[in-house]
Amino acid sequence: MHKVKALVGGYVGLSLLTVIAIVLMRNHPKLVTDAVWTRAVIVAASSLLTLRFTVGASRGSSRHFLRLRIVTAVMLVAVVVIVALPGAFPVWLRAEQAVCGVLLLGVVALVNSPALRSVHSRASA
Repeated sequence: MHKVKALVGGYVGLSLLTVIAIVLMRNHPKLVTDAVWTRAVIVAASSLLTLRFTVGASRGSSRHFLRLRIVTAVMLVAVVVIVALPGAFPVWLRAEQAVCGVLLLGVVALVNSPALRSVHSRASA
Protein backbone atom coordinates (compact mmCIF):
# COMPACT_ATOMS: atom_id res chain seq x y z
CA MET A 1 0.00 0.00 0.00
CA HIS A 2 3.03 2.32 0.13
CA LYS A 3 2.82 3.06 -3.60
CA VAL A 4 -0.94 3.61 -3.34
CA LYS A 5 -0.41 6.07 -0.48
CA ALA A 6 2.21 7.96 -2.48
CA LEU A 7 0.00 8.20 -5.58
CA VAL A 8 -3.02 9.28 -3.56
CA GLY A 9 -0.87 11.82 -1.72
CA GLY A 10 0.16 13.27 -5.07
CA TYR A 11 -3.48 13.36 -6.18
CA VAL A 12 -4.53 15.19 -3.00
CA GLY A 13 -1.63 17.63 -3.21
CA LEU A 14 -2.22 18.46 -6.85
CA SER A 15 -5.97 18.83 -6.31
CA LEU A 16 -5.54 21.21 -3.40
CA LEU A 17 -2.87 23.22 -5.23
CA THR A 18 -5.28 23.55 -8.15
CA VAL A 19 -7.94 25.08 -5.89
CA ILE A 20 -5.33 27.52 -4.57
CA ALA A 21 -4.32 28.40 -8.15
CA ILE A 22 -7.96 29.02 -9.04
CA VAL A 23 -8.36 31.37 -6.09
CA LEU A 24 -5.25 33.27 -7.22
CA MET A 25 -6.48 33.42 -10.85
CA ARG A 26 -10.13 34.17 -10.01
CA ASN A 27 -10.01 37.56 -11.75
CA HIS A 28 -9.11 35.98 -15.10
CA PRO A 29 -12.40 34.77 -16.60
CA LYS A 30 -10.74 33.03 -19.55
CA LEU A 31 -8.74 30.86 -17.15
CA VAL A 32 -11.26 30.42 -14.34
CA THR A 33 -14.88 29.76 -15.25
CA ASP A 34 -17.75 28.52 -13.11
CA ALA A 35 -17.14 25.05 -14.56
CA VAL A 36 -13.49 25.22 -13.47
CA TRP A 37 -14.50 26.14 -9.92
CA THR A 38 -17.04 23.32 -9.79
CA ARG A 39 -14.73 20.70 -11.21
CA ALA A 40 -11.79 21.66 -9.00
CA VAL A 41 -13.86 21.61 -5.80
CA ILE A 42 -15.35 18.21 -6.69
CA VAL A 43 -11.90 16.79 -7.47
CA ALA A 44 -10.38 18.20 -4.26
CA ALA A 45 -13.24 16.78 -2.17
CA SER A 46 -12.99 13.39 -3.87
CA SER A 47 -9.22 13.37 -3.37
CA LEU A 48 -9.69 13.85 0.37
CA LEU A 49 -12.28 11.07 0.39
CA THR A 50 -9.83 8.89 -1.53
CA LEU A 51 -7.19 9.64 1.09
CA ARG A 52 -9.58 8.59 3.86
CA PHE A 53 -10.28 5.29 2.09
CA THR A 54 -6.56 4.76 1.51
CA VAL A 55 -5.76 5.22 5.18
CA GLY A 56 -8.56 2.86 6.19
CA ALA A 57 -7.51 0.25 3.63
CA SER A 58 -3.89 0.46 4.76
CA ARG A 59 -5.11 -0.35 8.27
CA GLY A 60 -6.77 -3.50 6.96
CA SER A 61 -10.35 -2.36 6.40
CA SER A 62 -11.87 -4.36 3.56
CA ARG A 63 -14.76 -1.85 3.33
CA HIS A 64 -12.35 1.04 2.84
CA PHE A 65 -10.42 -1.02 0.31
CA LEU A 66 -13.60 -1.67 -1.70
CA ARG A 67 -14.55 2.02 -1.51
CA LEU A 68 -11.04 2.96 -2.62
CA ARG A 69 -11.35 0.66 -5.63
CA ILE A 70 -14.74 2.12 -6.58
CA VAL A 71 -14.00 5.83 -6.10
CA THR A 72 -10.70 5.71 -7.96
CA ALA A 73 -12.24 3.90 -10.92
CA VAL A 74 -15.15 6.36 -11.09
CA MET A 75 -12.88 9.39 -10.82
CA LEU A 76 -10.53 7.99 -13.46
CA VAL A 77 -13.43 7.69 -15.91
CA ALA A 78 -14.55 11.25 -15.07
CA VAL A 79 -11.02 12.55 -15.64
CA VAL A 80 -10.78 10.83 -19.02
CA VAL A 81 -14.04 12.48 -20.08
CA ILE A 82 -12.84 15.93 -18.92
CA VAL A 83 -9.54 15.60 -20.74
CA ALA A 84 -11.21 14.29 -23.90
CA LEU A 85 -13.87 17.01 -24.17
CA PRO A 86 -12.51 19.74 -26.43
CA GLY A 87 -13.20 23.28 -25.29
CA ALA A 88 -15.16 22.35 -22.15
CA PHE A 89 -12.34 23.47 -19.87
CA PRO A 90 -9.22 25.61 -20.30
CA VAL A 91 -6.10 23.80 -21.45
CA TRP A 92 -4.34 24.30 -18.11
CA LEU A 93 -7.12 22.49 -16.22
CA ARG A 94 -7.24 19.68 -18.75
CA ALA A 95 -3.47 19.26 -18.33
CA GLU A 96 -3.87 19.17 -14.54
CA GLN A 97 -6.64 16.62 -14.91
CA ALA A 98 -4.43 14.50 -17.16
CA VAL A 99 -1.81 14.37 -14.40
CA CYS A 100 -4.53 13.45 -11.89
CA GLY A 101 -5.62 10.74 -14.32
CA VAL A 102 -2.13 9.26 -14.47
CA LEU A 103 -1.97 9.19 -10.67
CA LEU A 104 -5.41 7.59 -10.45
CA LEU A 105 -4.53 5.06 -13.15
CA GLY A 106 -1.62 3.94 -11.00
CA VAL A 107 -3.90 3.59 -7.98
CA VAL A 108 -6.54 1.69 -9.96
CA ALA A 109 -3.91 -0.69 -11.31
CA LEU A 110 -2.45 -1.33 -7.86
CA VAL A 111 -5.70 -1.76 -5.92
CA ASN A 112 -7.05 -4.13 -8.54
CA SER A 113 -3.88 -6.21 -8.66
CA PRO A 114 -4.19 -9.80 -7.50
CA ALA A 115 -1.59 -9.20 -4.77
CA LEU A 116 -3.45 -6.39 -3.01
CA ARG A 117 -6.86 -7.92 -3.57
CA SER A 118 -5.74 -11.18 -1.99
CA VAL A 119 -4.30 -9.37 1.04
CA HIS A 120 -7.62 -7.62 1.62
CA SER A 121 -9.74 -10.69 0.97
CA ARG A 122 -7.68 -12.58 3.60
CA ALA A 123 -8.03 -9.68 6.03
CA SER A 124 -11.82 -9.76 5.78
CA ALA A 125 -12.02 -13.54 6.14
